Amino acid sequence: MKKLFGLLLLFLPVLGFAQATKGKVIDGVISKVDNHYILRSDLDQMYYQYQNENQKNPPSKCQCLNSLIINKVMLAKAEIDSVTVEDRQVDGELEGRMDQMIQMYGSQKNIVEQFGKSIEQLKAELRSDVRNNLLVQEMQRKITSDVKITPNEVRKFFNSIPKDSLPYFPSEVQVGHIIRLAEVTKEETDALKQRLLEYKKRALAGEDFAQLAITYSEDLGSAQSGGLYQNVKRGTMVSEFEGAVYRLKPGEYSDPVETEYGVHLIKLEDMKGEVYTARHILLRPDYNRLDVTKATKYLDSVRTLLVDNKITFEKAAKEFSEDKATADVGGWIQDPETRSTRLALDETMDHSLYFTLDSMQVGTYSTILPYRSGDGKVGVRIIYYKAKYPPHYANLEEDYQKLQKIALSRKRNNAVEKWFKKTKAEVFIQVRDEELKTECSDVVAAYGQQ
Repeated sequence: MKKLFGLLLLFLPVLGFAQATKGKVIDGVISKVDNHYILRSDLDQMYYQYQNENQKNPPSKCQCLNSLIINKVMLAKAEIDSVTVEDRQVDGELEGRMDQMIQMYGSQKNIVEQFGKSIEQLKAELRSDVRNNLLVQEMQRKITSDVKITPNEVRKFFNSIPKDSLPYFPSEVQVGHIIRLAEVTKEETDALKQRLLEYKKRALAGEDFAQLAITYSEDLGSAQSGGLYQNVKRGTMVSEFEGAVYRLKPGEYSDPVETEYGVHLIKLEDMKGEVYTARHILLRPDYNRLDVTKATKYLDSVRTLLVDNKITFEKAAKEFSEDKATADVGGWIQDPETRSTRLALDETMDHSLYFTLDSMQVGTYSTILPYRSGDGKVGVRIIYYKAKYPPHYANLEEDYQKLQKIALSRKRNNAVEKWFKKTKAEVFIQVRDEELKTECSDVVAAYGQQ
């Protein structure tokens, strides 16, 4: 069982509109975890994808089965613990996948012809899987949030690797981008404010604000609890939100408050010094209907300055980019875990970025490209392809951050293993396929099934 955990605990089922598989796929339920099912096609899809990636030691079919079961356990536990993800996260992920498909197939029309379904049909089919995948990621985050690693642990990990088994890192790139988002018009913002003022009027007339939040708020992370933010320390929320909170007395309602997330109506429930409890209703604009013409023209002028060497990329990113995460570091896209600006040029890279770089030369700027943020905001971006580094065997000097990431991942795997051993008794787990029961007897035995 230890080998199974060591390799695949944090792998997620691969989601896409379609994945080519080798051999004949006979679909049917092979395993059940509470109310969730694993199909033969799920297992074959994962297994053959890893085989097709030409990894040195691709996971076995039993390891893939183990990964799928563990993910379903995390999904079942997420439901038990009332863990949620917001609709905007799901929408953003779906749109991101659509952008990847457009890069692969050239246009939406080609996608429709390839799969014989409309874009909306394809999105509808994927929506549940995407939401479940995000829930599993959120459970992983909760389980491993306190796991840290020291430099000494990283060195010990590296020194424990046999010389003939050192990781071989693929080509890496340094890439940056400058983003401009579509503007929300005053008319759209005013319409959202008017709706919130109506909800305020209803609350003042006696309606339960918590029920109004459950019904209308688009912050699904808090909507289910009546828009509740409980025992929030000062400085936690964005300044506009907290500025409104600290102008209220308990029981009072704010006027509509604009933040980067949308427009809020806030009710202060309680305040004790630097800690407060509040409820809110959040409304967001319909990002899919926003016009990117102005953002495109703006970014085109920035690109001209860059191409003519009238401004450096880092300065332009800090001055003009609306992506706060990268603007503060000169526009460079970083590995989210290691914060390194050297990104692996392989299948782990965002597909739209990967395909864009494939058609670019080092030292050049892309044309103006469509962009969608993780929370669904739309806009445009310029990509700067600064450098490319050759593949090599791992060493501490060049690859400390990557080795730290690997060592941290192993430590997180251990944390998930401990969590899983405590949790598996809370959910029903069954492998139904007789052939897999024999082939993967160690997996079946680990779940207490004969």
